[in-house]
Amino acid sequence: MIILHEILASRLKRPELLQTCAHVVDSGLPVVDPASGAVLCRAPAVGAEAVRAAILVADRALLAWKKLGPAARSRLLHAYADLIAENVDDLAVIMTAEQGKPVPEAKGEVEHGLEYVRWYAEEARRVYGQEWRLDAGRRILVQKEALGVAAAITPWNFPCSTLLRKIAPALAAGCPVLVKPASQTPLSALALAALWQEAGGPAEVFQVLVGDAQEIGQVLTESPLVRGLSFTGSTEVGRLLMRASAATVKRLSLELGGHAPFIVFADADMDAALAGVLACKFRNSGQTCVSANRLLLQESIAEEFCARLVPAVSALKTGNGFDAGVDLGPLIDEAAMAKVERHVADALARGASLACGGGRLTVPGNADHFFAPTLLVQARPDMLVAREETFGPLLPVLTFRDEAEALRLANATIYGLAAYFYSRDVARVQRVAERLAFGMVGVNTGRMSAEATPFGGVKQSGFGREGGHFGIDEFLEIKTLHLGL
Repeated sequence: MIILHEILASRLKRPELLQTCAHVVDSGLPVVDPASGAVLCRAPAVGAEAVRAAILVADRALLAWKKLGPAARSRLLHAYADLIAENVDDLAVIMTAEQGKPVPEAKGEVEHGLEYVRWYAEEARRVYGQEWRLDAGRRILVQKEALGVAAAITPWNFPCSTLLRKIAPALAAGCPVLVKPASQTPLSALALAALWQEAGGPAEVFQVLVGDAQEIGQVLTESPLVRGLSFTGSTEVGRLLMRASAATVKRLSLELGGHAPFIVFADADMDAALAGVLACKFRNSGQTCVSANRLLLQESIAEEFCARLVPAVSALKTGNGFDAGVDLGPLIDEAAMAKVERHVADALARGASLACGGGRLTVPGNADHFFAPTLLVQARPDMLVAREETFGPLLPVLTFRDEAEALRLANATIYGLAAYFYSRDVARVQRVAERLAFGMVGVNTGRMSAEATPFGGVKQSGFGREGGHFGIDEFLEIKTLHLGL
C-alpha cells in the first residue's frame, strides 16, 4: 500500500479507495498536489514487462468476458454505477487533491462520468445485427462482436469522466480494457478500478497501468493482442500513436487538441451569451479541450459585451480547490503556467490590450500555480493565442464585421473539435451550424457533453466518437455470415 499524505487521508470517508496497482512495482511515481506543490504519495509504476503481462491477462479473459453475455455485463455495470454514486464525495476529494479543480466541480465530473456507465449498462443490451434472405437457398446474417483487448489512454484534466466514457462502452461490448492514466492523476483511475472489483467486476477486464507514458504506450501500440486504442490528449501525441499503431493496424479513436471559437452575433441574447462564455471558458481553469479559445464578437456589440464581461471575469475567485467559494483552481504544473504567460506576452507585444488579469496570483500557503482569469482585447489572428490552444484561463477577443468574416476566422485552424455561437436568427443558426468545420457545435449553449450523444472532432482534432450508440461501435467488429440453406 502506498504511503498516503495524511491531509488527503483525513478528508476521505473510505481511505481504502486509494489503491495501488496489482503489478510489480518498478519505481515510485510522485503524485503532486498542483495547488500546494506537496507530494501526496508515490504511486507504484509498472515497466514494460508488467505491461506485457497485463495484456496477456486481458487476452486470456477475453473469451469468458464475451461469453458472459450482454445481460450479465449490463447488471455489473449498473452495480458499478451505483458504487460510484455512493462514493462521489471521496472520488471528488481524490480528484481535487491530484488535479486541483474545485471540489464541487470535481463532484460534478464524477456524476457526469457515472451517467456514461449507466448509459452503456443499457447499451450492452442493444447491440443489434441484421438479416437478409436474398433467395430461397441463402441467408445472410450480420452480427457485431467484441473488438478484442482494448487500451485507453486518459488525460489529467478530466481523470474520472474521460476514463469512464472510454471503459464503459468497452466493457459493455465485451472488451477487456487496459487503462493508462496520466502520470499526474493516477489516483482517480486506481480508485475507479477498486470500485469495479467491489461491484463484482473481474479484475482481469479492467486493469490500470501507472508509469512512464512512452514506455507503456510503446508496449500497447506494438502488441498485436491489443486490437483497439482510445486516446484523449494532444494532437502531437495522437500523431505518434497513429504511427506506432500502424504495424498492427489497430482500431483507433482519437480525441485530440481543440481551438474552439465562441461567436456572438449582434442579434444574440446578451445575457445568455455572457453566461455561456464564462462557463465554457473558465471551467477547470480553462484546461479543457472544448474550452472557448477565441471570443469573436460582432463589431456593433463588442464594446457593450466587453464592458459586461470584464467585471464578470474579474469577479471569479481563484484558489485552492478545497477552499469554499473557489471558481478556478491551479493550473496543473509549471509548464502550463509558462504557456499562458507566453501567450499573454506575445499578444501584448503584437498590440493587444489587457482588460483584466494577465499574470500569476499568490494564494497564501500554496504553490505558484495560479493564474488570474485574463481577458485580452484588440487581439488579432496572427497572435499565438489566436492560433494555439492555450489550456488556461486566458481569452482573447477578436471582432468581425459580418457572418462571412466570422466563419472565416472561426474555421481558420487545423483543429475541428468544438465551436459555439449565439444568435436568435433562425436562418442564421442553420447556415452557421452547417458551415462551421467542427465535430460539435453549441448553438446558444456552452455545454458540449452528454452520455447519449457523440463527442469527437474532425480535421486534426481526431476521429472516432464517444457517447451514445456511436461510442460502443468503437469497440465492436462487424462479422458477416453467409449461410447456405
